[in-house]
Amino acid sequence: MAKMEHTFIEPGRNVNLKETKVEFSKGVSRLQLKLGVIFFQKGIVLLLIGFLLGRALILSHLTPFSLPFFASVYMMRRKKSPIVLFGLAAGSLSISMGNAFYTLISGIVFLLIYKTIGRLHKDEIKVIPFYVFVVSFLSKCGYFYIAGNQNITLYDGMMAGVEASLTFILTLIFMQCIPLISLRKRKKTLKTEEVISLIILFASVLTGTIGWTIYDLSVEHILSRYLVLLLAFVAGATVGSTVGVVTGLIFSLANVSSFYQMSLLAFSGLLGGLLKEGKKIGTAVGLLIATLLIGMYGEVKTPLIVNIYESSIAIFLLLLTPKSLTSKLAKHIPGTNEYTQEQQQYIRKIRDITVNRVEQFSSVFQALSKSFSQFDQWREFDHEDQELDYFLSNVTERTCQNCFKKEQCWAKNFNKTYDLMKKVIYETDKGEGVIPQRVHRELDKHCSKSKKVEDAILQELTFYQANQKLKKQVKESRKLVAEQLLGVSEVMGDFAKEIQRERENHHKQEEMILDSLQDFGLDVEQVEIYSLNVGNVDIDMTIPYCNGHGECEKIIAPLLSDILGETIIVQKEECASYPNGFCYVTFRSAQAFVVETGVAHAAKGGGFVSGDSYSTIDLGTRKYAVAISDGMGNGERAHQESNETLRLLQKILQSGIEEKVAIKSVNSVLSLRTTDEIFSTLDLAMIDLQDASVRFLKIGSTPSFIKRGDKVIKIESSNLPMGMIQEFDVDVVSEQMKAGDLLIMMSDGIFEGPKHVENYDLWMRRKIREIETKDPQEIADLIMEEVIRTRSGMIDDDMTIVVAKLEHNTPKWAAIPAGKGKEMIS
Repeated sequence: MAKMEHTFIEPGRNVNLKETKVEFSKGVSRLQLKLGVIFFQKGIVLLLIGFLLGRALILSHLTPFSLPFFASVYMMRRKKSPIVLFGLAAGSLSISMGNAFYTLISGIVFLLIYKTIGRLHKDEIKVIPFYVFVVSFLSKCGYFYIAGNQNITLYDGMMAGVEASLTFILTLIFMQCIPLISLRKRKKTLKTEEVISLIILFASVLTGTIGWTIYDLSVEHILSRYLVLLLAFVAGATVGSTVGVVTGLIFSLANVSSFYQMSLLAFSGLLGGLLKEGKKIGTAVGLLIATLLIGMYGEVKTPLIVNIYESSIAIFLLLLTPKSLTSKLAKHIPGTNEYTQEQQQYIRKIRDITVNRVEQFSSVFQALSKSFSQFDQWREFDHEDQELDYFLSNVTERTCQNCFKKEQCWAKNFNKTYDLMKKVIYETDKGEGVIPQRVHRELDKHCSKSKKVEDAILQELTFYQANQKLKKQVKESRKLVAEQLLGVSEVMGDFAKEIQRERENHHKQEEMILDSLQDFGLDVEQVEIYSLNVGNVDIDMTIPYCNGHGECEKIIAPLLSDILGETIIVQKEECASYPNGFCYVTFRSAQAFVVETGVAHAAKGGGFVSGDSYSTIDLGTRKYAVAISDGMGNGERAHQESNETLRLLQKILQSGIEEKVAIKSVNSVLSLRTTDEIFSTLDLAMIDLQDASVRFLKIGSTPSFIKRGDKVIKIESSNLPMGMIQEFDVDVVSEQMKAGDLLIMMSDGIFEGPKHVENYDLWMRRKIREIETKDPQEIADLIMEEVIRTRSGMIDDDMTIVVAKLEHNTPKWAAIPAGKGKEMIS
């Protein structure tokens, strides 16, 4: 029996639940897509809304919804207007034949008036509400005239005016709503005005359900409470109470006996929004509490048990609402978490796209740099032989081609002739056009036209040397361009990393700092922390009007210094212009060191224009640059050359490019922009304000000196002036400075200025050592005065000296102990 069962019963296959789940979700997505096409693109939603709005009444006999909705759809989606008019007429017909006739006539009259005079206006959208107002007033008066046996009372005219006014307002509202519920590409975010307009539209649609009941339960009450519950759960108490007030107000206008519904719906929206943290159950509890309170203590004609049943059904509908729908709805309403996340996701997407593009540009520049640098590598091995063959072919074409000994030299004795010609070319190039007698005799013995060959070699050598020089310049320029492209690539890569770095969440630290400051007795409105990295603290604060007492610099910054364990200063402060306003303050980390500079300069002969230029640049990235440039010669041209050197250098350094690449870039510009022999020197010191390290880059400049107490340290390097050659290596000299050190940089007019001095180096060292003052400006003035004194008051060259003093950055205000705040932050 067991064998038979084993024979007839086949083993079941393993079911892949994951694939089944994926297929099911795909099926649901396809179904949603099809329903979206049917309801939205085919106009079914507009048809249903039109039917309910055709039934909607205000004050029992006014129908202000039909014409504004038809006019709005006609302007926004003209192809769907016949469907909407049919739905409005069908809804009106469910009330009475007269209402259906009035709805059709008012729609037709609107079309006739718009077709007749609508094209006379440039902006058709702005005049539509006025057309609707006129058509509504005339149509209603005509309807009252026919219904009142050709008699219109003052009351009828007033009611027609009231309805026309309502149609004017509703047209403005519906024209904002139609694009949001019908267009294929709907907006991702909604403005507050658009949210309110949609609420009014939904409430107006719900009035079309007045009078519908299911087992003595009002459909309008169930749907309105469901709408309030849904929006309160999605958007919170503000939107929930707003929906309750608007919906209840429209219901009370439609039916005066429903006035209590406004209190119930508003209270339900408020409680439901406040309890939304308890998910759908919390929102449902809010509705039940509001229903019980209003039902027990309010003047309600409906029995309490009926109200509870209606609220229970609304809660049941809310529980049946899928989470995907509520999440999608929340993304469109400002103020919700989903809306904020959607915005952040959009910003993150834009950021990632930007980073990707910047990284692509960086890779392009890197590839270009690699291409430029590797262009000639594959030709380096056979390049010389190829050039020599071309050289010999040009010489032999003019000499050996018509010689009677051609066969003997190049056929029978090829190697000997080739080596001899190669030797003549080499010796001629080496002797700068002069052929040694030994080589001349050897060539004369071998060749019958030696003189002609020598002349041809000399002539061809001139072209060859010029060609080689040009190729060398092109190669050097290509190498320089490769370095510049690589520098740009590195800068763009660093920039991409900075963009991609997201702001860290410092909510806990923000609360701790806020509590510490408030415990100290300070009134701080808001604290935003962007960075807490050591040496790179970045904090923004919003504080009430401080009346210009400077409490940010005197109290808050010292407190932050104690809390964070490093010196914090006020970088930027925007004080309020009126007593009830707020001040916005930015706190940043103070640099460990500060630089104080002094400068003395003089033009040749006491003139006004000096060929020397100097610059002190705070690069902002914890670096401080001091530079001196000396243009060749004196006067206006030399001044322009040195000034242009520093201007280009400053722009390139501020862009973030490394110093060596920056200097080579400046040299490239100076050497390529003119053929004139105008050169300039450059003396650059890059000071790190965090660790006091200094990098010296000297291009044709004089030595610099560091004075540390009685010790004088000489800094020098050997490089040709800028613009003289295109290819050069920048020698970088590094030195570690200390607080109190003096950096003394000067042009050649100062260093080589003293008269009757054999050793300028020893003289300058002695003078610097003898100076007792530590003020940078006084030192610069004293050294220049000493140099001028040695020349009996004459200034024979442009003179410039820059003295920089490095000191610890001592804050203006000492740190104030903040108690437990420091422990909390750490």
